[in-house]
This record gives sequence, structure tokens and C-alpha cells, in this order.
Amino acid sequence: MVGNSPDSCLPLEGLLVLDLTRLLPGPLCTMILGDYGAEVIKIEDTVTGDPTRFVGPVIDGSGAFFRQLNRNKKSLAVNLKSEKGRALLIKLVEKADILVEGFRPGVMERLGLGYSDLAGVNPRLVYASISGYGQKGPYRERAGHDINYTAISGLLDLSAAEGGAPVMPAVQIADIAGGSLTAINGIMFALYRREKSGRGSHVDIAMTRGLLPWLTYAASAMSGAKPDLPRRGSGYITGAYACYNLYKTADGAYMSLGALEPHFWQRFCETVDRPQWTARQFDTVLRLELIEEVQNMFAEKSRAEWEKLFAKADACCEPVLSLQEASEHPVCREGGYWLGSDKASGDQELMTGFPLLINSAAGEVRLSPPGLGEHTVEILKSAGFNDQDIEEMIREGVLGKSNKA
Repeated sequence: MVGNSPDSCLPLEGLLVLDLTRLLPGPLCTMILGDYGAEVIKIEDTVTGDPTRFVGPVIDGSGAFFRQLNRNKKSLAVNLKSEKGRALLIKLVEKADILVEGFRPGVMERLGLGYSDLAGVNPRLVYASISGYGQKGPYRERAGHDINYTAISGLLDLSAAEGGAPVMPAVQIADIAGGSLTAINGIMFALYRREKSGRGSHVDIAMTRGLLPWLTYAASAMSGAKPDLPRRGSGYITGAYACYNLYKTADGAYMSLGALEPHFWQRFCETVDRPQWTARQFDTVLRLELIEEVQNMFAEKSRAEWEKLFAKADACCEPVLSLQEASEHPVCREGGYWLGSDKASGDQELMTGFPLLINSAAGEVRLSPPGLGEHTVEILKSAGFNDQDIEEMIREGVLGKSNKA
């Protein structure tokens, strides 16, 4: 177990989640629910299961990317295209609190497993659907990926230096922020509503729509009598001014400067012994010249030298770390930021940790990422099926054989 003490109380303990998702957005959402106490049953097809099982270096029989997204889950391999498979899922829905699905809109309805179908079985069910463009509208059945959702939202066009082309994000912003984290919020809202009304809800998570909160600052520039339409690199936080920018150091590394408030900028100028820069912070006429002057200054010393200078300056100036450096940084080794281990096989594994502390406590790793169908028998027995029923469904191809990784 990694995380809190064995007797800690996790906030979602007692909730049962049925996870019908694959790839990134849904599995990350349900893993976080599991990290904070929910029981998560990952429902996979009987042949290959989640495609991420084959992505990245193989550790303990499964791909490293799959392992990043599927701890604290049990795997049930079932063919939902079969009548018995659907009946089996409906049986599990009777006692479930949450169901999360990530199919293209309309798929679950065609299987007879849509929200209206399952709400009739369990009126308290919180049913979350994650898709690119939402359950309704002209794009509901349109295929897409993270880059398409950020493009459609307007976010991608703003992600560039002034006069430059859009820069492809290094991480899946729409999948995670618009999908995984928005889904968690929606599920929590629906659970709170259930506490008051006694009834569940259908939560429609469109990853493109989920990016709206990320555009609040940019959208504010479009308000007023004479809107100043946002342009690439034209904003306070997108590189237009010297006080909020990235600077290359003498050794080819980078420093991040976020001295946006005047008192931080003044402290920065004092620290680097350039008091003449203080009054020029938001000078629109000579802003590019100031950026060049600051860049020339940073190019005079190595990143380590600048780190040492700003260690106690309180001027919002920090090094740009590689992922390896970040995972070893003192800040990121506290409170379960990162989880690392050296396997007996010699494989090193670095996993993202827990995003929240609740009463100073992080989440817990109670279960390792499962093999395909590893918990099929255990889950079905707890649902009331006997050995004969289970063996018959395995022979018929309704269930996949247990494959412990």
C-alpha cells in the first residue's frame, strides 16, 4: 500500500464505480475515484481489453501507460454485444453508484445500456458520458482527438509566440482537463444532488466544452465597447511582456519569470541589480527591447547560478525542469506527488501520484493495475453467480478467461 495509513478514512469509500472507458480521459477519471476510496470495476472486452495495455515499456506484464491509469481497479472481461453480457452488466448496475462510459454518443443506447435504460434499473445511478463534442449537437458522432478539441475550442490558436504558428501542447489538455477532471467534477455534483433528491443524473462531459474555464482570461479581452481580440503572444501571460516570460540561460537551459505584479517585478529588478527596468514593466512602446535586454542578461549565467541567486528572492523566478528533474524535486516528493519503485525484475517505475490532500491525507494504492479479466470470477461471485454459471459463460465467450498480469 502506498499513501495513507491502513486505518485512514478515504472520502469515496463505499462507492461502487463501473468503468466502461478506455484510453486516457475515462480511465484517469475512474483511477482518481479509486485512489480516494471508491471500488472500481473496469469492464473490458474479452479479446484485447483496453488498448493502452500495449503502450509503453512492459512492466509486470502490461504497458507502462496502462499502469499509469489503472491502479485501484478490478478487471472484468465481458462481451457486451452478447445478451448474457448485457444482462450481467445490468445485474452489476443494480448496486452501482456511478457508471462512466467513453463510447461515441449512441453506442450505449444501441446496446440497450443508455442512461434511460439503466436509470430504470437503478434510479440512484450517476451515469457519466465522456465524449469529444457532447451527446447532442451537430458534432456528436464526429471522431476526434485532443488536438482537434483544443483546435475547435480556440485554445490552440492562442498557444504560440507572437507572430508564430500554434504550438502543439506537450500534454493532452482536452483529454485530461476537459475530460477526466471535468468528469470528476460532474460526478461529484451529481452525487451531491442525489443526497438531496434521492435520484441519480446523466452527466454529459464534452471535452471541447470542458476547456471553457481555461479560456476565461482570454475571453475577458473580448469584452467592453472596443474589444481587444486575443492574439498569439499578445497577452500579459503569453509572452508580450518581459515580466512574464521564458529566458534561455548560458548553458542552454531555461528560467521562468512570473513577476507579473509590480512588487514582484521590483524585487526581480533589485535582485538582478537593474533598478532602471522597474518603471518599464508595462511599457508598450519598448516592450520588445526590454524582453531582449532581459534575455541578454539571463544568457550571461547558467541555470544553476540563476537558481542560487533567486533562491530567497521571492520574485517568482524558477528553473524550467525536465520531467526527470521534476520527479526528483523536493516539492514533488512530498504528499504523494510521484510514486516510484524498483521492481524485483529490475524495471524502474515512476507513476503520477495523488492530486489532492484531504485533511492532509493523500490517496492510497490498494490494488496494482489488473490483468485483463483478472477479477472476473471474484466480481461475479460477489454478484451472486455460481461456479457453473461462470464456467458456462466462459465457454460461450460471454466472459474472458482470467489473465493475471
